[in-house]
Amino acid sequence: MKRPEPLEIYQPTSLGEASAIQRNNGPGGYFLAGGTDLVIAIKEKGIVPRYVVDLKTIPSLNRIRENPDGSVTIGALATMREVETSVLICRKYPFLAQSAAEVGSIQIRNRATIGGNMANATPSADVAPSLLVLEATAKVFGPDGEKILPLDEFFVGPGKTVMKQEEILTELTIPAMPSGLVGEYIKFSPREMMDLAYVGVAVALALNSSDRTCRQARIALGAVSPTPMRARKAEAVLLDQKITAELAERAGEEAAGESKPISDVRSSADYRREMVRAMTKRALLNAASGKAPVTWAERRERRY
Repeated sequence: MKRPEPLEIYQPTSLGEASAIQRNNGPGGYFLAGGTDLVIAIKEKGIVPRYVVDLKTIPSLNRIRENPDGSVTIGALATMREVETSVLICRKYPFLAQSAAEVGSIQIRNRATIGGNMANATPSADVAPSLLVLEATAKVFGPDGEKILPLDEFFVGPGKTVMKQEEILTELTIPAMPSGLVGEYIKFSPREMMDLAYVGVAVALALNSSDRTCRQARIALGAVSPTPMRARKAEAVLLDQKITAELAERAGEEAAGESKPISDVRSSADYRREMVRAMTKRALLNAASGKAPVTWAERRERRY
């Protein structure tokens, strides 16, 4: 573990001030949200920042609120633990809370932020697939003001986003969802906990109350392409049909075909592709069953 080099730490009290610090000081600066990625990068991955801009001193960036139009906004500095335990999130999108609960240990979740997780752009980020199936948008603040873009346009590669150096992710907004929405997030990692996802699958389905046919379907995959991705061909398989084991199998095969995994020290590409197939099928059947959210330990038992 490397001892950090001396550096300047700034604690702005507004977004404008934070952006100006980056713009005026030039390259070599990093924004600090929870620090669970940045501190490790400094100590173990050779990152040597000239200065760090601590965003925790900016008020109101950690709020989770429901808007009048039924959408939900999550401040970028909301911690994973706050997302996991939010009464609003648990009521409206329990599978998003479920995905936040999969991040590291409770100590990590008390520090790690949802905005930092998205800005870090790790392909295996647990909450990214759930946010993608919820069609979340990202609000970014910079010298030219604010801009809003779909989250599936936010990631451009491993560790890379569309943001410029002086831009800051401020919030994520989930639009109002259709009635009858159900969902599920499944993560595969060999260790029982505190491991990166080898494969992550999130699904969101809007089912007709009368005959339970699928009128809307979204499937997102993590850790099997350069960025978290939607499996749109697999989604099309499900429309206007009841979710059966056979249909879920077909959708899983399509999702596996759409994925673009690599072979690395954790897993081969072929293995990841097969896990996409199996996990997509299982996530669809779990979501369509309409069962209430279960505990983390119970999810471990039913996911494989």
